[in-house]
Amino acid sequence: MSDFAEYAASIWIVLDYPLFKLGKSSLTLWAILLNGLLVVSFVLLTARLKNWLLTSLSHKKGVNISNWRAAITLGYYGLLGIGLVGILQTTGLDLSFFTVLTGAIGIGVGFGMQTIISNFVSGIILLLEKPLKLGDRIEIGEVSGNVHNISVRATTIITNNNVAIIVPNSDFISKQLINWSYSGNTVRISISVPVSYDSDPELVKQLLLEVAKQEPGVLETPVPMVRLSKFGDSGLVFDLLVWTQEYADRMGALRSLLNFAVLKSFKENKIRIPYPQMDLHILKDPET
Repeated sequence: MSDFAEYAASIWIVLDYPLFKLGKSSLTLWAILLNGLLVVSFVLLTARLKNWLLTSLSHKKGVNISNWRAAITLGYYGLLGIGLVGILQTTGLDLSFFTVLTGAIGIGVGFGMQTIISNFVSGIILLLEKPLKLGDRIEIGEVSGNVHNISVRATTIITNNNVAIIVPNSDFISKQLINWSYSGNTVRISISVPVSYDSDPELVKQLLLEVAKQEPGVLETPVPMVRLSKFGDSGLVFDLLVWTQEYADRMGALRSLLNFAVLKSFKENKIRIPYPQMDLHILKDPET
């Protein structure tokens, strides 16, 4: 038993040996191991708590998921910061040294971390103002797709090709954002259809409305509309305006279906789609 006690005492001497001074306190190997264990355990615990809350929220009905998700995410980072400071203070470390160290590091690398800080602040703004939420159909720059995840650093967008694109949050603040789902999941789609000048405009309007009525993906309310948009160089140009929910994230697919149906209807009713026309005048040389 005495041998075990001597062995344990030897280990404790090694663990409690001051390695260097940190502010007013001495940092030992035991302090490093204890703080490391507590910090890792706390981070894992809070992360699991956050994921559990988000998973439970996804199964709830009749709640504003976007608001709760923003609150949970902000609360997670707040709890993380408070908990880490509390752990360091509880274990007896002098945090005044960290304050000085943080200030020195901030001055030294502040310029190099501008992008990270900008994305973090932009993420907080997105979570608070909510210009986009999970599932929204958006366009920003050359990227178009559905919002899959919003974090404080970046937002994940899934394109129609099932490709995940990570967009920095600062882009949503500095660039123009188009949110097709901001006011709901109903979006309007427009297709332009040219016809020859000898076509009956009323018949063209009727055929276009019938095409919209027969397409299952087009909503009955709001009702489809047909507009005579302009007098083109080669013919009249009509716009068919329809609303959809089913194809809110696949607008190109619905345009294709409508174009096929319009082409078939026009052929059956002998409505001609004009080709670009050009009048060529040949002048004869009077000397020949």
